[in-house]
Amino acid sequence: MASLRDIKHRIDSTSKMKKITKAMEMVSASKMSKAEQNAKQFVPYSEKMQEVVASIAAHTDADHPMLQKREVKKTGYLVVTSDRGLAGAYNSSVLKSLYQTIQKRHKSTDEYAVIAVGRMGYDFFLKRNMPVVKSIIGLPDQPDFADIKELASETVQMFSDGEIDELNIYYNHYVSAISQQVTNKKLLPITDMDGSSSSSQYEYEPDEEKILEVLLPQYAESLIYGALLDGKASEHAARMTAMRSATDNATELIDGLTLSYNRARQAAITQEITEIVGGVAALE
Repeated sequence: MASLRDIKHRIDSTSKMKKITKAMEMVSASKMSKAEQNAKQFVPYSEKMQEVVASIAAHTDADHPMLQKREVKKTGYLVVTSDRGLAGAYNSSVLKSLYQTIQKRHKSTDEYAVIAVGRMGYDFFLKRNMPVVKSIIGLPDQPDFADIKELASETVQMFSDGEIDELNIYYNHYVSAISQQVTNKKLLPITDMDGSSSSSQYEYEPDEEKILEVLLPQYAESLIYGALLDGKASEHAARMTAMRSATDNATELIDGLTLSYNRARQAAITQEITEIVGGVAALE
């Protein structure tokens, strides 16, 4: 049985850990609120960009490579993870989903390439000797487009240059503060354009084809940035939930240890009284 000193030491150390997890929960809650706001504010821009591109694609005979399906010889996978752990199943769920997809679809490392956003994804695939062709680590908690622009541009250029024939993105979609959903989308080629639902009329200058050449790469890059914002909101929400669970577990552990401490203390007092009474009785 543990001594009173040991139990007291465990109570003190668990109490200190509880303070840390509580502070981390509050920090993540603050970051989540800002990240959620950023993700929601980006949606109107993304939708308008898609509407314009779809309208042009539907009313022009422009033959852009990003709109054409081709034989898939090599697939690109862009995965969004965090740089740090302590976020519950945030990283493991999306990495497991992508890993299983790769194992199912590909027999050789020559058939796919991984673009990793975040240290957790980068380390995961590197340790398994899987081809990580591009990566970015150390993004801020509230990233700007400038932080991801180079990677997004280079990734889109890989498709345009024929290095990959298809680009898919895997990330955690923010549903609510307690729910994040692993999501995968095919970014390139762009095949889900429907301009028939657009009620707006546009005039293009200099011409539709040249505008499309500029907008399509920007549109693809915006989809990557939008997924990153969504993923960041999910990351902070997952970390907040994980730290809340850790705090609750610490509280339960402290309650159990306190009960054990009180019982041990009471047993020690009872033992001392018994010894005193026994000593007095022996002297009589």
